Amino acid sequence: MDLTNGVRLRDPGDYQVTSAPAIAKDLVITGSSIGDNRAVTLERGIVRAFDVRTGALRWSWDPIPWALNTNPRTGAGNAWSTISVDAERDLVFIPTGSASPDYFGGIRKGDNKWANSVVALRASRGEFVWGFQVVHHDVWDYDVASQPALFAWKDGTPAIAITTKMGRVFVLNRMTGAPLLPVEERPVPKSDIPGEESWPTQPASMISIVPERLTPEDAWGKDEQERQWCADKIKAARAGEIYTPPSLQGTLVFPSNVGGVNWGSAAYDSKRHLLFVNTNRLPIFVKLIPRDELAHAQMNVTESDRMHGEFAPQRGAPYAVFRTPFLAPGGLPCNAPPWGTVAAVDLFEGKKVWDVPLGSWISGKSTGTITFGGPIATAGGLVFTAAAMDNYLRAFDSNSGEEIWKYELPASGQATPMTYSVNGKQYVVISAGGHGKLGTKQGDFVVAFTLP
Repeated sequence: MDLTNGVRLRDPGDYQVTSAPAIAKDLVITGSSIGDNRAVTLERGIVRAFDVRTGALRWSWDPIPWALNTNPRTGAGNAWSTISVDAERDLVFIPTGSASPDYFGGIRKGDNKWANSVVALRASRGEFVWGFQVVHHDVWDYDVASQPALFAWKDGTPAIAITTKMGRVFVLNRMTGAPLLPVEERPVPKSDIPGEESWPTQPASMISIVPERLTPEDAWGKDEQERQWCADKIKAARAGEIYTPPSLQGTLVFPSNVGGVNWGSAAYDSKRHLLFVNTNRLPIFVKLIPRDELAHAQMNVTESDRMHGEFAPQRGAPYAVFRTPFLAPGGLPCNAPPWGTVAAVDLFEGKKVWDVPLGSWISGKSTGTITFGGPIATAGGLVFTAAAMDNYLRAFDSNSGEEIWKYELPASGQATPMTYSVNGKQYVVISAGGHGKLGTKQGDFVVAFTLP
Protein backbone atom coordinates (compact mmCIF):
# COMPACT_ATOMS: atom_id res chain seq x y z
CA MET A 1 0.00 0.00 0.00
CA ASP A 2 1.36 3.39 -1.02
CA LEU A 3 0.47 5.89 1.71
CA THR A 4 1.18 8.80 -0.64
CA ASN A 5 -1.83 7.89 -2.80
CA GLY A 6 -4.19 10.85 -2.74
CA VAL A 7 -1.56 13.09 -1.08
CA ARG A 8 -0.38 16.17 -2.95
CA LEU A 9 3.35 15.98 -2.18
CA ARG A 10 5.22 19.25 -2.05
CA ASP A 11 8.70 17.83 -1.46
CA PRO A 12 9.13 14.05 -1.88
CA GLY A 13 10.79 12.63 1.21
CA ASP A 14 9.22 15.14 3.62
CA TYR A 15 5.95 13.23 3.99
CA GLN A 16 6.59 10.18 6.14
CA VAL A 17 5.24 7.89 8.83
CA THR A 18 7.32 7.99 12.03
CA SER A 19 5.16 6.00 14.48
CA ALA A 20 3.56 2.60 14.33
CA PRO A 21 -0.07 2.57 13.15
CA ALA A 22 -2.88 1.92 15.59
CA ILE A 23 -5.06 -1.17 15.30
CA ALA A 24 -8.77 -0.86 16.12
CA LYS A 25 -10.55 -4.16 15.41
CA ASP A 26 -10.33 -4.56 11.62
CA LEU A 27 -8.80 -1.11 10.97
CA VAL A 28 -5.24 0.14 10.59
CA ILE A 29 -5.19 3.84 11.54
CA THR A 30 -2.23 6.01 10.64
CA GLY A 31 -1.14 9.62 10.73
CA SER A 32 1.90 11.20 9.07
CA SER A 33 5.06 13.17 9.70
CA ILE A 34 5.33 16.44 7.79
CA GLY A 35 8.22 18.91 7.79
CA ASP A 36 5.99 21.76 8.91
CA ASN A 37 8.44 24.66 8.76
CA ARG A 38 9.25 24.22 5.06
CA ALA A 39 6.42 26.37 3.77
CA VAL A 40 2.88 27.65 4.21
CA THR A 41 1.52 25.32 1.53
CA LEU A 42 2.15 21.77 2.69
CA GLU A 43 0.63 18.33 2.65
CA ARG A 44 -2.48 18.08 4.85
CA GLY A 45 -2.29 16.06 8.05
CA ILE A 46 -5.16 13.72 7.18
CA VAL A 47 -5.57 10.72 9.50
CA ARG A 48 -6.73 7.63 7.60
CA ALA A 49 -8.17 4.22 8.50
CA PHE A 50 -7.69 1.23 6.20
CA ASP A 51 -9.33 -2.19 6.18
CA VAL A 52 -6.75 -4.68 7.47
CA ARG A 53 -7.85 -7.35 4.98
CA THR A 54 -8.41 -5.43 1.77
CA GLY A 55 -6.39 -2.23 2.28
CA ALA A 56 -9.44 -0.18 1.29
CA LEU A 57 -9.76 3.29 2.79
CA ARG A 58 -12.61 3.16 5.32
CA TRP A 59 -12.51 6.73 6.67
CA SER A 60 -10.35 9.85 6.88
CA TRP A 61 -10.30 12.82 9.24
CA ASP A 62 -8.93 16.30 8.60
CA PRO A 63 -7.53 18.02 11.74
CA ILE A 64 -7.78 21.55 10.28
CA PRO A 65 -10.89 21.67 8.06
CA TRP A 66 -11.14 25.45 8.56
CA ALA A 67 -8.11 25.90 6.32
CA LEU A 68 -10.10 24.74 3.28
CA ASN A 69 -12.26 27.87 3.58
CA THR A 70 -10.08 30.52 5.24
CA ASN A 71 -6.66 29.69 3.81
CA PRO A 72 -6.48 26.59 1.63
CA ARG A 73 -2.70 26.88 1.48
CA THR A 74 -2.26 25.95 5.16
CA GLY A 75 -1.34 22.32 5.78
CA ALA A 76 0.10 20.00 8.44
CA GLY A 77 -1.73 19.75 11.78
CA ASN A 78 -0.63 16.16 11.39
CA ALA A 79 -0.43 13.25 13.83
CA TRP A 80 3.19 12.07 13.80
CA SER A 81 3.26 10.56 17.28
CA THR A 82 1.49 7.42 18.47
CA ILE A 83 -2.29 7.09 18.40
CA SER A 84 -4.07 5.50 21.39
CA VAL A 85 -7.01 3.10 21.13
CA ASP A 86 -9.86 2.31 23.53
CA ALA A 87 -11.29 -0.72 21.75
CA GLU A 88 -14.01 -1.31 24.36
CA ARG A 89 -15.48 2.16 23.80
CA ASP A 90 -14.78 2.36 20.05
CA LEU A 91 -12.51 5.40 20.47
CA VAL A 92 -9.14 6.46 19.09
CA PHE A 93 -7.19 9.43 20.46
CA ILE A 94 -5.22 11.46 17.94
CA PRO A 95 -2.27 13.69 19.04
CA THR A 96 -1.75 16.48 16.50
CA GLY A 97 1.01 18.96 15.67
CA SER A 98 1.06 22.56 14.53
CA ALA A 99 -0.45 23.96 11.36
CA SER A 100 2.05 25.23 8.79
CA PRO A 101 4.32 27.02 9.10
CA ASP A 102 5.52 26.45 12.66
CA TYR A 103 6.83 29.84 13.71
CA PHE A 104 4.61 32.38 11.94
CA GLY A 105 0.82 32.29 12.17
CA GLY A 106 -0.14 35.50 10.41
CA ILE A 107 -1.52 33.52 7.47
CA ARG A 108 -3.52 31.11 9.68
CA LYS A 109 -5.33 33.47 12.02
CA GLY A 110 -7.41 32.15 14.93
CA ASP A 111 -6.80 29.41 17.46
CA ASN A 112 -6.20 26.82 14.68
CA LYS A 113 -8.30 23.94 16.04
CA TRP A 114 -7.66 20.99 15.93
CA ALA A 115 -3.92 21.45 15.51
CA ASN A 116 -1.87 21.03 18.74
CA SER A 117 -4.63 18.93 20.28
CA VAL A 118 -5.75 15.52 21.33
CA VAL A 119 -8.93 14.56 19.50
CA ALA A 120 -11.19 11.60 20.23
CA LEU A 121 -12.73 9.95 17.17
CA ARG A 122 -15.20 7.08 16.84
CA ALA A 123 -12.78 4.34 15.82
CA SER A 124 -15.18 2.47 13.54
CA ARG A 125 -16.33 5.53 11.55
CA GLY A 126 -13.85 8.36 12.13
CA GLU A 127 -16.50 10.67 13.57
CA PHE A 128 -15.43 13.54 15.84
CA VAL A 129 -16.35 12.96 19.52
CA TRP A 130 -14.39 15.65 21.38
CA GLY A 131 -11.18 17.64 21.21
CA PHE A 132 -8.86 19.37 23.66
CA GLN A 133 -6.35 21.91 22.36
CA VAL A 134 -3.19 22.19 24.47
CA VAL A 135 -1.81 25.23 22.56
CA HIS A 136 -3.82 27.88 20.72
CA HIS A 137 -2.34 29.33 17.51
CA ASP A 138 1.03 27.61 17.94
CA VAL A 139 4.14 29.61 16.97
CA TRP A 140 6.65 27.57 19.04
CA ASP A 141 6.50 24.11 17.38
CA TYR A 142 4.69 22.73 20.42
CA ASP A 143 3.31 19.59 18.73
CA VAL A 144 1.60 17.01 20.89
CA ALA A 145 4.55 14.67 20.50
CA SER A 146 3.51 11.99 22.99
CA GLN A 147 0.99 9.18 22.93
CA PRO A 148 -2.05 9.95 25.12
CA ALA A 149 -2.05 7.71 28.21
CA LEU A 150 -5.27 5.88 29.13
CA PHE A 151 -5.99 5.09 32.78
CA ALA A 152 -8.81 4.81 35.34
CA TRP A 153 -9.63 7.83 37.54
CA LYS A 154 -10.21 7.61 41.30
CA ASP A 155 -13.86 6.60 40.93
CA GLY A 156 -13.21 4.33 37.96
CA THR A 157 -14.09 6.95 35.35
CA PRO A 158 -12.18 6.30 32.10
CA ALA A 159 -9.51 8.99 31.96
CA ILE A 160 -6.74 10.21 29.68
CA ALA A 161 -3.48 12.01 30.47
CA ILE A 162 -1.88 14.30 27.89
CA THR A 163 1.83 15.07 28.27
CA THR A 164 3.23 18.03 26.34
CA LYS A 165 6.43 19.67 25.15
CA MET A 166 5.62 22.47 27.60
CA GLY A 167 5.92 19.99 30.46
CA ARG A 168 2.26 20.52 31.38
CA VAL A 169 0.10 17.45 31.98
CA PHE A 170 -3.63 17.62 31.29
CA VAL A 171 -5.97 15.02 32.82
CA LEU A 172 -9.37 14.61 31.14
CA ASN A 173 -12.46 12.46 31.15
CA ARG A 174 -11.82 9.99 28.34
CA MET A 175 -15.47 9.98 27.22
CA THR A 176 -16.15 13.72 27.14
CA GLY A 177 -12.81 15.56 27.17
CA ALA A 178 -13.83 17.47 30.30
CA PRO A 179 -10.91 18.22 32.67
CA LEU A 180 -10.62 16.05 35.77
CA LEU A 181 -7.91 18.34 37.14
CA PRO A 182 -8.34 22.13 36.84
CA VAL A 183 -7.37 23.87 33.59
CA GLU A 184 -7.14 27.67 33.49
CA GLU A 185 -6.71 30.02 30.54
CA ARG A 186 -3.91 32.43 31.47
CA PRO A 187 -2.66 35.57 29.67
CA VAL A 188 0.64 35.16 27.78
CA PRO A 189 3.06 37.61 26.10
CA LYS A 190 1.95 39.18 22.81
CA SER A 191 3.78 38.99 19.51
CA ASP A 192 5.55 42.12 18.26
CA ILE A 193 5.75 40.84 14.64
CA PRO A 194 3.71 42.80 12.04
CA GLY A 195 0.87 40.66 10.76
CA GLU A 196 1.05 38.14 13.62
CA GLU A 197 -2.00 37.83 15.87
CA SER A 198 -0.82 35.63 18.71
CA TRP A 199 -3.49 34.12 20.93
CA PRO A 200 -3.91 36.12 24.17
CA THR A 201 -4.22 33.14 26.54
CA GLN A 202 -2.97 29.56 26.83
CA PRO A 203 -4.30 26.63 28.90
CA ALA A 204 -2.45 25.99 32.16
CA SER A 205 -2.62 22.76 34.13
CA MET A 206 -2.00 22.32 37.85
CA ILE A 207 0.73 19.83 36.84
CA SER A 208 3.90 21.42 35.47
CA ILE A 209 7.03 19.27 35.53
CA VAL A 210 9.74 21.49 33.98
CA PRO A 211 10.85 25.12 34.52
CA GLU A 212 8.80 27.67 32.54
CA ARG A 213 10.93 30.78 32.92
CA LEU A 214 14.43 31.88 31.88
CA THR A 215 15.96 35.18 33.03
CA PRO A 216 19.54 36.51 33.18
CA GLU A 217 19.62 35.45 36.84
CA ASP A 218 19.02 31.85 35.68
CA ALA A 219 22.14 31.83 33.49
CA TRP A 220 24.59 28.99 34.07
CA GLY A 221 28.13 28.27 32.89
CA LYS A 222 30.94 25.93 33.72
CA ASP A 223 32.83 29.01 34.95
CA GLU A 224 32.00 32.65 35.67
CA GLN A 225 33.07 33.79 32.19
CA GLU A 226 30.62 31.41 30.50
CA ARG A 227 27.87 32.24 32.99
CA GLN A 228 28.24 35.94 32.19
CA TRP A 229 28.26 35.20 28.43
CA CYS A 230 24.97 33.34 28.85
CA ALA A 231 23.45 36.11 31.01
CA ASP A 232 24.33 38.72 28.37
CA LYS A 233 22.75 36.63 25.62
CA ILE A 234 19.54 36.26 27.64
CA LYS A 235 19.44 40.03 28.18
CA ALA A 236 19.87 40.64 24.44
CA ALA A 237 17.08 38.25 23.42
CA ARG A 238 13.37 38.40 23.97
CA ALA A 239 13.12 36.05 26.93
CA GLY A 240 11.36 35.43 30.19
CA GLU A 241 8.26 33.32 30.56
CA ILE A 242 6.75 30.45 28.63
CA TYR A 243 4.87 31.35 25.42
CA THR A 244 7.07 34.35 24.62
CA PRO A 245 6.54 34.58 20.83
CA PRO A 246 9.30 34.47 18.18
CA SER A 247 10.77 37.86 17.29
CA LEU A 248 13.14 39.68 14.95
CA GLN A 249 15.66 40.23 17.75
CA GLY A 250 15.55 36.54 18.67
CA THR A 251 13.49 34.80 21.36
CA LEU A 252 14.59 32.21 23.88
CA VAL A 253 11.84 29.58 23.78
CA PHE A 254 11.74 27.70 27.08
CA PRO A 255 10.50 25.02 27.34
CA SER A 256 11.50 24.47 23.72
CA ASN A 257 10.27 22.35 20.84
CA VAL A 258 12.50 19.57 22.24
CA GLY A 259 10.35 19.42 25.39
CA GLY A 260 9.21 19.07 28.23
CA VAL A 261 8.04 15.63 27.24
CA ASN A 262 8.69 14.52 23.69
CA TRP A 263 8.12 11.47 21.51
CA GLY A 264 8.97 8.91 24.21
CA SER A 265 5.55 9.37 25.84
CA ALA A 266 4.69 8.19 29.35
CA ALA A 267 4.21 5.05 31.42
CA TYR A 268 1.55 4.50 34.07
CA ASP A 269 1.59 2.49 37.31
CA SER A 270 -2.06 1.82 38.19
CA LYS A 271 -1.22 0.51 41.68
CA ARG A 272 0.55 3.73 42.66
CA HIS A 273 -1.44 5.97 40.24
CA LEU A 274 1.90 7.38 39.10
CA LEU A 275 2.67 8.65 35.59
CA PHE A 276 6.35 8.38 34.63
CA VAL A 277 7.89 10.67 32.00
CA ASN A 278 11.30 11.61 30.66
CA THR A 279 11.77 15.39 30.43
CA ASN A 280 14.03 17.87 28.63
CA ARG A 281 15.13 21.32 29.81
CA LEU A 282 16.89 22.86 26.81
CA PRO A 283 16.18 26.45 25.68
CA ILE A 284 16.07 27.13 21.95
CA PHE A 285 17.02 30.45 20.35
CA VAL A 286 14.47 31.29 17.64
CA LYS A 287 14.80 34.26 15.28
CA LEU A 288 12.43 35.31 12.52
CA ILE A 289 14.21 36.57 9.40
CA PRO A 290 12.52 38.83 6.82
CA ARG A 291 12.36 36.99 3.50
CA ASP A 292 14.72 39.38 1.69
CA GLU A 293 17.36 39.01 4.42
CA LEU A 294 17.51 35.18 4.46
CA ALA A 295 20.40 34.75 2.00
CA HIS A 296 22.54 37.28 3.90
CA ALA A 297 21.77 35.60 7.23
CA GLN A 298 22.73 32.19 5.85
CA MET A 299 26.04 33.50 4.55
CA ASN A 300 26.97 35.26 7.81
CA VAL A 301 26.07 32.60 10.39
CA THR A 302 28.70 31.75 13.02
CA GLU A 303 30.44 28.39 12.92
CA SER A 304 28.72 27.32 16.14
CA ASP A 305 25.28 28.22 14.80
CA ARG A 306 26.07 26.49 11.52
CA MET A 307 26.97 23.34 13.44
CA HIS A 308 24.06 23.26 15.87
CA GLY A 309 21.31 25.33 14.25
CA GLU A 310 19.07 25.25 11.22
CA PHE A 311 17.40 27.68 8.85
CA ALA A 312 13.85 26.86 7.82
CA PRO A 313 12.50 28.71 4.77
CA GLN A 314 8.76 28.91 5.67
CA ARG A 315 8.16 29.57 1.95
CA GLY A 316 5.09 31.65 1.29
CA ALA A 317 5.36 33.46 4.63
CA PRO A 318 7.01 36.89 5.02
CA TYR A 319 9.56 35.40 7.44
CA ALA A 320 11.95 32.48 7.43
CA VAL A 321 13.21 31.20 10.79
CA PHE A 322 16.52 30.29 12.37
CA ARG A 323 16.63 28.11 15.49
CA THR A 324 19.48 26.67 17.50
CA PRO A 325 19.98 25.22 20.98
CA PHE A 326 20.98 27.93 23.46
CA LEU A 327 24.51 26.74 24.24
CA ALA A 328 27.51 28.42 25.86
CA PRO A 329 30.83 28.55 23.95
CA GLY A 330 31.89 25.34 25.72
CA GLY A 331 28.94 23.48 24.22
CA LEU A 332 26.78 23.03 27.34
CA PRO A 333 23.33 24.63 27.78
CA CYS A 334 23.11 28.12 29.27
CA ASN A 335 20.49 27.11 31.84
CA ALA A 336 21.33 25.24 35.03
CA PRO A 337 21.20 21.44 35.07
CA PRO A 338 19.55 19.01 35.16
CA TRP A 339 19.03 19.12 31.40
CA GLY A 340 17.08 15.88 31.32
CA THR A 341 15.23 13.90 33.98
CA VAL A 342 12.89 11.03 34.65
CA ALA A 343 9.96 12.17 36.77
CA ALA A 344 6.93 10.70 38.54
CA VAL A 345 3.56 12.48 38.75
CA ASP A 346 0.71 11.45 41.04
CA LEU A 347 -2.27 11.88 38.73
CA PHE A 348 -4.83 11.58 41.52
CA GLU A 349 -3.18 14.34 43.56
CA GLY A 350 -2.09 16.43 40.59
CA LYS A 351 1.51 16.87 41.75
CA LYS A 352 5.06 15.83 40.95
CA VAL A 353 6.33 13.18 43.38
CA TRP A 354 9.98 12.92 42.34
CA ASP A 355 12.27 14.12 39.57
CA VAL A 356 15.84 12.84 39.12
CA PRO A 357 18.56 13.53 36.51
CA LEU A 358 18.82 11.04 33.65
CA GLY A 359 22.35 10.62 32.27
CA SER A 360 25.19 13.11 32.43
CA TRP A 361 27.13 15.53 30.25
CA ILE A 362 29.79 16.23 32.91
CA SER A 363 31.89 13.37 34.24
CA GLY A 364 31.14 12.58 37.86
CA LYS A 365 28.04 14.81 38.03
CA SER A 366 24.38 14.01 37.56
CA THR A 367 23.53 16.75 35.09
CA GLY A 368 21.03 14.85 32.97
CA THR A 369 21.06 15.01 29.16
CA ILE A 370 18.52 15.48 26.41
CA THR A 371 16.20 12.46 26.39
CA PHE A 372 14.60 10.86 23.33
CA GLY A 373 12.70 7.70 24.21
CA GLY A 374 10.28 6.73 26.91
CA PRO A 375 10.07 4.81 30.20
CA ILE A 376 8.18 1.67 31.12
CA ALA A 377 6.80 0.77 34.55
CA THR A 378 6.56 -2.73 35.98
CA ALA A 379 4.24 -4.13 38.64
CA GLY A 380 7.32 -4.91 40.73
CA GLY A 381 7.88 -1.21 41.38
CA LEU A 382 10.55 -0.42 38.78
CA VAL A 383 10.86 2.18 36.02
CA PHE A 384 13.17 1.31 33.10
CA THR A 385 14.49 3.86 30.60
CA ALA A 386 17.49 4.31 28.30
CA ALA A 387 16.58 7.65 26.71
CA ALA A 388 19.62 9.68 27.83
CA MET A 389 22.50 10.46 25.47
CA ASP A 390 24.82 7.96 27.10
CA ASN A 391 24.50 4.22 26.41
CA TYR A 392 22.90 3.07 29.66
CA LEU A 393 19.65 1.30 30.36
CA ARG A 394 18.66 2.23 33.91
CA ALA A 395 16.16 1.02 36.50
CA PHE A 396 14.66 3.40 39.07
CA ASP A 397 12.59 2.72 42.18
CA SER A 398 8.98 3.70 41.39
CA ASN A 399 8.35 5.13 44.85
CA SER A 400 11.50 7.18 45.36
CA GLY A 401 13.24 7.67 42.00
CA GLU A 402 16.42 6.09 43.32
CA GLU A 403 18.58 4.59 40.56
CA ILE A 404 19.09 0.96 41.53
CA TRP A 405 20.67 -0.58 38.41
CA LYS A 406 22.21 0.33 35.08
CA TYR A 407 23.79 -1.51 32.16
CA GLU A 408 25.87 -0.13 29.31
CA LEU A 409 24.27 -1.04 25.99
CA PRO A 410 26.30 -1.67 22.80
CA ALA A 411 24.66 1.44 21.29
CA SER A 412 22.54 4.24 22.66
CA GLY A 413 18.94 3.42 23.57
CA GLN A 414 16.83 6.27 22.20
CA ALA A 415 13.77 4.04 22.31
CA THR A 416 11.16 2.83 24.78
CA PRO A 417 11.82 -0.56 26.43
CA MET A 418 9.19 -3.29 26.58
CA THR A 419 8.53 -6.08 29.06
CA TYR A 420 6.87 -9.49 28.84
CA SER A 421 6.82 -12.86 30.61
CA VAL A 422 7.47 -16.41 29.37
CA ASN A 423 6.71 -19.35 31.65
CA GLY A 424 6.68 -17.04 34.65
CA LYS A 425 10.01 -15.36 33.87
CA GLN A 426 9.89 -11.64 33.14
CA TYR A 427 12.04 -10.05 30.43
CA VAL A 428 12.95 -6.45 29.65
CA VAL A 429 13.95 -5.75 26.04
CA ILE A 430 15.21 -2.64 24.28
CA SER A 431 16.27 -1.74 20.76
CA ALA A 432 19.66 -0.03 20.97
CA GLY A 433 19.98 1.90 17.72
CA GLY A 434 21.17 5.37 18.70
CA HIS A 435 19.90 8.64 17.22
CA GLY A 436 21.30 10.42 14.17
CA LYS A 437 20.32 13.98 15.12
CA LEU A 438 21.62 13.60 18.67
CA GLY A 439 24.88 12.09 17.49
CA THR A 440 24.70 9.19 19.93
CA LYS A 441 26.34 5.84 19.25
CA GLN A 442 24.39 3.98 16.59
CA GLY A 443 23.88 0.27 16.04
CA ASP A 444 21.29 -2.38 15.26
CA PHE A 445 21.06 -4.26 18.56
CA VAL A 446 18.11 -5.77 20.41
CA VAL A 447 19.12 -6.52 24.01
CA ALA A 448 17.09 -8.59 26.50
CA PHE A 449 17.45 -8.86 30.29
CA THR A 450 15.98 -11.07 32.99
CA LEU A 451 16.77 -12.15 36.55
CA PRO A 452 18.40 -15.58 37.09
